[in-house]
Amino acid sequence: MTTGTPVSTPFTAASTALEVVAGIDLTGRRAVVTGGGSGIGVETARALAAAGADVTLAVRQPEQGARAAAEITGTTGNDRVTVAPLDLADPASVTAFVATWDGPLHLLVNNAGIMASPEMRTPQGWEMQFATNHLGHFALATGLHPALAAARGARVVAVSSAAHLRSPVVFEDIHFQRRDYEPWAAYGQSKTANVLFAVEATRRWAQDGILVNALHPGGIRTNLQRYVTEEELARLRTQSGPAAPAWKTPEQGAATSVLVATSPLLDGVGGRYFEDCQQAGPNQPGSRTGVAGYALDPEAAQRLWQVSEETLTS
Repeated sequence: MTTGTPVSTPFTAASTALEVVAGIDLTGRRAVVTGGGSGIGVETARALAAAGADVTLAVRQPEQGARAAAEITGTTGNDRVTVAPLDLADPASVTAFVATWDGPLHLLVNNAGIMASPEMRTPQGWEMQFATNHLGHFALATGLHPALAAARGARVVAVSSAAHLRSPVVFEDIHFQRRDYEPWAAYGQSKTANVLFAVEATRRWAQDGILVNALHPGGIRTNLQRYVTEEELARLRTQSGPAAPAWKTPEQGAATSVLVATSPLLDGVGGRYFEDCQQAGPNQPGSRTGVAGYALDPEAAQRLWQVSEETLTS
Protein backbone atom coordinates (compact mmCIF):
# COMPACT_ATOMS: atom_id res chain seq x y z
CA MET A 1 0.00 0.00 0.00
CA THR A 2 1.36 3.41 -0.92
CA THR A 3 1.50 5.95 1.85
CA GLY A 4 1.10 9.70 1.84
CA THR A 5 -1.56 12.37 2.01
CA PRO A 6 -5.12 11.05 1.57
CA VAL A 7 -6.49 11.80 -1.88
CA SER A 8 -9.14 14.48 -2.06
CA THR A 9 -11.01 15.39 -5.23
CA PRO A 10 -13.55 18.03 -6.32
CA PHE A 11 -16.11 15.30 -7.01
CA THR A 12 -18.90 14.07 -4.75
CA ALA A 13 -21.40 11.26 -4.34
CA ALA A 14 -23.62 13.04 -6.85
CA SER A 15 -20.95 13.27 -9.57
CA THR A 16 -21.37 11.15 -12.69
CA ALA A 17 -18.79 9.09 -14.54
CA LEU A 18 -18.87 11.46 -17.51
CA GLU A 19 -18.28 14.45 -15.22
CA VAL A 20 -15.28 12.71 -13.66
CA VAL A 21 -13.69 11.90 -17.02
CA ALA A 22 -14.36 15.31 -18.60
CA GLY A 23 -11.15 16.78 -19.97
CA ILE A 24 -9.23 13.50 -19.77
CA ASP A 25 -7.91 12.10 -23.07
CA LEU A 26 -7.62 8.32 -23.20
CA THR A 27 -6.88 8.09 -26.91
CA GLY A 28 -4.54 5.16 -27.52
CA ARG A 29 -5.33 3.59 -24.14
CA ARG A 30 -6.85 0.12 -23.96
CA ALA A 31 -9.31 -0.83 -21.24
CA VAL A 32 -11.11 -3.98 -20.11
CA VAL A 33 -14.30 -3.73 -18.05
CA THR A 34 -15.61 -6.98 -16.61
CA GLY A 35 -19.38 -7.07 -16.38
CA GLY A 36 -19.48 -4.27 -18.92
CA GLY A 37 -22.79 -5.40 -20.37
CA SER A 38 -25.04 -4.11 -17.59
CA GLY A 39 -25.34 -1.92 -14.51
CA ILE A 40 -22.50 0.38 -13.57
CA GLY A 41 -20.23 -1.61 -15.90
CA VAL A 42 -21.98 -0.09 -18.92
CA GLU A 43 -21.60 3.43 -17.54
CA THR A 44 -17.96 2.83 -16.64
CA ALA A 45 -17.29 1.60 -20.18
CA ARG A 46 -19.26 4.50 -21.66
CA ALA A 47 -17.18 7.09 -19.81
CA LEU A 48 -13.91 5.43 -20.84
CA ALA A 49 -15.10 5.26 -24.46
CA ALA A 50 -16.23 8.89 -24.35
CA ALA A 51 -12.69 9.84 -23.34
CA GLY A 52 -11.33 7.99 -26.37
CA ALA A 53 -10.22 4.63 -24.96
CA ASP A 54 -10.42 1.32 -26.81
CA VAL A 55 -12.78 -0.61 -24.54
CA THR A 56 -13.35 -4.36 -24.28
CA LEU A 57 -16.50 -5.48 -22.50
CA ALA A 58 -15.64 -8.80 -20.83
CA VAL A 59 -19.01 -10.42 -20.27
CA ARG A 60 -20.63 -13.74 -19.44
CA GLN A 61 -23.44 -13.13 -21.96
CA PRO A 62 -21.92 -11.95 -25.27
CA GLU A 63 -25.31 -11.07 -26.76
CA GLN A 64 -25.99 -8.64 -23.93
CA GLY A 65 -22.48 -7.30 -24.31
CA ALA A 66 -22.98 -6.74 -28.02
CA ARG A 67 -26.12 -4.69 -27.36
CA ALA A 68 -24.29 -2.63 -24.77
CA ALA A 69 -21.31 -2.07 -27.09
CA ALA A 70 -23.57 -0.85 -29.90
CA GLU A 71 -25.38 1.48 -27.52
CA ILE A 72 -22.10 2.88 -26.15
CA THR A 73 -20.82 3.48 -29.67
CA GLY A 74 -24.08 5.21 -30.52
CA THR A 75 -23.86 7.61 -27.60
CA THR A 76 -20.12 8.32 -27.72
CA GLY A 77 -19.24 7.99 -31.40
CA ASN A 78 -16.39 5.66 -30.40
CA ASP A 79 -16.50 2.52 -32.56
CA ARG A 80 -13.58 0.90 -30.74
CA VAL A 81 -15.84 -0.89 -28.25
CA THR A 82 -15.60 -4.66 -28.51
CA VAL A 83 -16.95 -7.68 -26.66
CA ALA A 84 -15.19 -10.79 -25.37
CA PRO A 85 -16.64 -13.75 -23.45
CA LEU A 86 -15.58 -14.15 -19.83
CA ASP A 87 -17.07 -16.31 -17.07
CA LEU A 88 -15.16 -15.42 -13.91
CA ALA A 89 -16.36 -18.56 -12.11
CA ASP A 90 -14.78 -20.77 -14.80
CA PRO A 91 -10.96 -20.85 -14.70
CA ALA A 92 -10.86 -22.16 -18.28
CA SER A 93 -12.81 -19.11 -19.46
CA VAL A 94 -10.41 -16.76 -17.68
CA THR A 95 -7.43 -18.61 -19.17
CA ALA A 96 -8.96 -18.34 -22.65
CA PHE A 97 -9.54 -14.59 -22.26
CA VAL A 98 -5.94 -14.05 -21.15
CA ALA A 99 -4.61 -16.21 -23.97
CA THR A 100 -6.40 -14.15 -26.62
CA TRP A 101 -5.28 -10.77 -25.28
CA ASP A 102 -2.48 -9.24 -27.32
CA GLY A 103 -0.49 -6.11 -26.57
CA PRO A 104 -0.50 -3.71 -23.64
CA LEU A 105 -3.44 -3.12 -21.31
CA HIS A 106 -3.68 0.28 -19.65
CA LEU A 107 -6.87 -0.05 -17.59
CA LEU A 108 -8.43 -3.14 -16.04
CA VAL A 109 -11.72 -2.54 -14.24
CA ASN A 110 -12.70 -5.59 -12.18
CA ASN A 111 -16.36 -4.66 -11.99
CA ALA A 112 -18.43 -7.84 -12.42
CA GLY A 113 -19.84 -9.66 -9.44
CA ILE A 114 -22.70 -11.43 -7.72
CA MET A 115 -24.27 -10.41 -4.42
CA ALA A 116 -25.89 -12.32 -1.56
CA SER A 117 -26.67 -15.36 -3.66
CA PRO A 118 -28.08 -18.63 -2.35
CA GLU A 119 -25.41 -21.18 -1.57
CA MET A 120 -23.82 -22.21 -4.84
CA ARG A 121 -20.49 -23.81 -5.66
CA THR A 122 -18.27 -24.12 -8.69
CA PRO A 123 -17.36 -27.61 -9.97
CA GLN A 124 -14.17 -27.26 -7.91
CA GLY A 125 -16.24 -26.82 -4.74
CA TRP A 126 -15.44 -23.12 -4.32
CA GLU A 127 -18.12 -20.89 -2.81
CA MET A 128 -19.57 -18.99 -5.77
CA GLN A 129 -19.34 -15.42 -4.51
CA PHE A 130 -15.70 -15.79 -3.50
CA ALA A 131 -14.96 -17.63 -6.74
CA THR A 132 -16.58 -14.96 -8.93
CA ASN A 133 -15.87 -11.75 -7.07
CA HIS A 134 -12.31 -12.55 -6.01
CA LEU A 135 -10.73 -15.67 -7.49
CA GLY A 136 -11.87 -14.99 -11.05
CA HIS A 137 -10.65 -11.41 -10.95
CA PHE A 138 -7.42 -12.49 -9.26
CA ALA A 139 -6.76 -15.01 -12.04
CA LEU A 140 -7.63 -12.42 -14.68
CA ALA A 141 -5.37 -9.71 -13.28
CA THR A 142 -2.42 -11.99 -12.62
CA GLY A 143 -2.82 -13.56 -16.05
CA LEU A 144 -2.84 -10.11 -17.66
CA HIS A 145 0.13 -8.90 -15.60
CA PRO A 146 2.52 -8.92 -18.60
CA ALA A 147 0.06 -6.82 -20.61
CA LEU A 148 -0.41 -4.41 -17.70
CA ALA A 149 3.35 -4.11 -17.22
CA ALA A 150 3.80 -3.45 -20.94
CA ALA A 151 1.50 -0.41 -20.63
CA ARG A 152 4.07 1.33 -18.40
CA GLY A 153 1.61 3.02 -16.11
CA ALA A 154 -1.40 0.71 -15.90
CA ARG A 155 -4.16 0.97 -13.36
CA VAL A 156 -6.32 -1.83 -12.00
CA VAL A 157 -9.67 -1.02 -10.39
CA ALA A 158 -11.16 -3.43 -7.84
CA VAL A 159 -14.86 -2.72 -7.34
CA SER A 160 -15.48 -3.67 -3.71
CA SER A 161 -18.37 -2.61 -1.48
CA ALA A 162 -19.25 -1.20 1.91
CA ALA A 163 -20.43 -4.76 2.52
CA HIS A 164 -16.78 -5.62 3.17
CA LEU A 165 -17.57 -4.31 6.66
CA ARG A 166 -19.69 -7.44 7.18
CA SER A 167 -16.79 -9.90 7.20
CA PRO A 168 -13.03 -10.27 6.99
CA VAL A 169 -11.64 -13.11 4.92
CA VAL A 170 -12.15 -16.13 7.16
CA PHE A 171 -9.05 -18.06 6.17
CA GLU A 172 -9.97 -21.03 8.36
CA ASP A 173 -13.10 -21.70 6.28
CA ILE A 174 -13.27 -19.47 3.21
CA HIS A 175 -15.65 -21.75 1.31
CA PHE A 176 -18.15 -22.43 4.12
CA GLN A 177 -17.29 -26.09 4.36
CA ARG A 178 -17.66 -26.19 8.14
CA ARG A 179 -19.65 -23.08 9.06
CA ASP A 180 -23.24 -22.40 8.08
CA TYR A 181 -23.57 -20.52 4.83
CA GLU A 182 -24.82 -16.96 5.18
CA PRO A 183 -25.22 -14.97 1.92
CA TRP A 184 -24.20 -11.57 3.25
CA ALA A 185 -21.20 -12.92 5.15
CA ALA A 186 -20.04 -14.63 1.96
CA TYR A 187 -20.53 -11.46 -0.04
CA GLY A 188 -18.76 -9.35 2.58
CA GLN A 189 -15.80 -11.74 2.65
CA SER A 190 -15.44 -11.57 -1.13
CA LYS A 191 -15.55 -7.76 -1.05
CA THR A 192 -12.87 -7.64 1.65
CA ALA A 193 -10.80 -9.86 -0.62
CA ASN A 194 -11.10 -7.22 -3.37
CA VAL A 195 -9.54 -4.60 -1.09
CA LEU A 196 -6.80 -6.93 0.11
CA PHE A 197 -5.99 -7.72 -3.53
CA ALA A 198 -5.45 -4.00 -4.17
CA VAL A 199 -3.08 -3.79 -1.22
CA GLU A 200 -0.92 -6.76 -2.18
CA ALA A 201 -1.01 -6.21 -5.94
CA THR A 202 0.27 -2.67 -5.46
CA ARG A 203 3.08 -3.95 -3.22
CA ARG A 204 4.09 -6.54 -5.80
CA TRP A 205 3.48 -4.60 -9.00
CA ALA A 206 4.19 -0.92 -8.33
CA GLN A 207 7.74 -1.48 -9.60
CA ASP A 208 6.14 -2.51 -12.92
CA GLY A 209 4.20 0.75 -13.05
CA ILE A 210 0.95 -0.98 -12.08
CA LEU A 211 -1.18 0.57 -9.35
CA VAL A 212 -4.33 -1.01 -7.91
CA ASN A 213 -7.05 0.65 -5.86
CA ALA A 214 -10.39 -0.54 -4.51
CA LEU A 215 -13.68 1.28 -4.12
CA HIS A 216 -17.28 1.23 -2.96
CA PRO A 217 -19.55 2.47 -5.76
CA GLY A 218 -22.52 3.23 -3.52
CA GLY A 219 -26.01 1.79 -3.54
CA ILE A 220 -27.31 1.43 -7.09
CA ARG A 221 -30.40 -0.43 -8.25
CA THR A 222 -29.10 -2.89 -10.86
CA ASN A 223 -29.39 -6.60 -11.61
CA LEU A 224 -26.69 -7.11 -8.96
CA GLN A 225 -29.61 -7.33 -6.51
CA ARG A 226 -31.33 -10.16 -8.40
CA TYR A 227 -30.99 -12.48 -5.39
CA VAL A 228 -32.21 -9.87 -2.89
CA THR A 229 -35.91 -9.20 -2.29
CA GLU A 230 -37.35 -5.71 -1.96
CA GLU A 231 -38.16 -6.51 1.68
CA GLU A 232 -34.54 -7.47 2.35
CA LEU A 233 -33.25 -4.29 0.73
CA ALA A 234 -35.63 -2.21 2.82
CA ARG A 235 -34.56 -4.02 6.00
CA LEU A 236 -30.89 -3.44 5.25
CA ARG A 237 -31.44 0.24 4.64
CA THR A 238 -33.42 0.52 7.88
CA GLN A 239 -30.44 -0.97 9.71
CA SER A 240 -28.33 1.90 8.38
CA GLY A 241 -30.50 4.35 10.34
CA PRO A 242 -31.60 7.83 9.32
CA ALA A 243 -28.20 8.44 7.68
CA ALA A 244 -28.74 5.72 5.08
CA PRO A 245 -27.31 7.05 1.81
CA ALA A 246 -29.62 7.80 -1.09
CA TRP A 247 -29.71 5.45 -4.05
CA LYS A 248 -27.33 6.48 -6.81
CA THR A 249 -28.02 6.34 -10.50
CA PRO A 250 -25.82 3.95 -12.52
CA GLU A 251 -24.04 7.02 -13.91
CA GLN A 252 -23.25 8.17 -10.37
CA GLY A 253 -22.39 4.65 -9.27
CA ALA A 254 -19.74 4.38 -11.98
CA ALA A 255 -18.11 7.68 -11.05
CA THR A 256 -15.72 6.37 -8.40
CA SER A 257 -14.61 3.52 -10.66
CA VAL A 258 -13.85 6.00 -13.42
CA LEU A 259 -12.07 8.30 -10.98
CA VAL A 260 -9.82 5.48 -9.78
CA ALA A 261 -9.17 4.41 -13.37
CA THR A 262 -8.40 7.76 -14.92
CA SER A 263 -7.91 10.72 -12.60
CA PRO A 264 -4.47 12.36 -12.57
CA LEU A 265 -5.14 13.07 -8.90
CA LEU A 266 -4.38 9.37 -8.29
CA ASP A 267 -1.05 9.30 -10.10
CA GLY A 268 1.34 7.23 -7.97
CA VAL A 269 -1.44 6.13 -5.63
CA GLY A 270 -2.18 2.47 -4.94
CA GLY A 271 -3.48 0.09 -2.31
CA ARG A 272 -6.21 2.42 -1.13
CA TYR A 273 -10.01 2.38 -0.83
CA PHE A 274 -12.33 5.05 -2.20
CA GLU A 275 -16.02 5.93 -1.83
CA ASP A 276 -18.08 8.84 -3.16
CA CYS A 277 -15.09 9.91 -5.28
CA GLN A 278 -12.86 10.43 -2.22
CA GLN A 279 -10.32 8.30 -0.42
CA ALA A 280 -12.18 6.78 2.52
CA GLY A 281 -11.07 7.13 6.10
CA PRO A 282 -11.15 4.35 8.71
CA ASN A 283 -14.54 2.86 9.47
CA GLN A 284 -16.04 4.10 12.70
CA PRO A 285 -17.88 1.49 14.80
CA GLY A 286 -21.58 1.51 14.08
CA SER A 287 -21.25 3.26 10.73
CA ARG A 288 -21.46 1.84 7.21
CA THR A 289 -18.83 4.10 5.69
CA GLY A 290 -15.06 4.01 5.60
CA VAL A 291 -12.73 1.06 5.31
CA ALA A 292 -12.18 -1.73 7.83
CA GLY A 293 -8.68 -2.11 9.20
CA TYR A 294 -8.69 -5.81 8.34
CA ALA A 295 -9.24 -4.96 4.66
CA LEU A 296 -5.97 -2.99 4.54
CA ASP A 297 -3.94 -5.44 6.65
CA PRO A 298 -0.75 -6.18 4.69
CA GLU A 299 -0.24 -9.57 6.35
CA ALA A 300 -3.77 -10.67 5.45
CA ALA A 301 -3.22 -9.35 1.92
CA GLN A 302 -0.08 -11.44 1.49
CA ARG A 303 -1.81 -14.49 2.94
CA LEU A 304 -4.78 -14.09 0.60
CA TRP A 305 -2.48 -13.85 -2.41
CA GLN A 306 -0.76 -17.09 -1.46
CA VAL A 307 -4.05 -18.87 -0.75
CA SER A 308 -5.48 -17.66 -4.07
CA GLU A 309 -2.50 -18.93 -6.02
CA GLU A 310 -2.67 -22.29 -4.26
CA THR A 311 -6.43 -22.56 -4.83
CA LEU A 312 -6.16 -21.85 -8.54
CA THR A 313 -3.30 -24.29 -9.09
CA SER A 314 -4.62 -27.15 -6.95
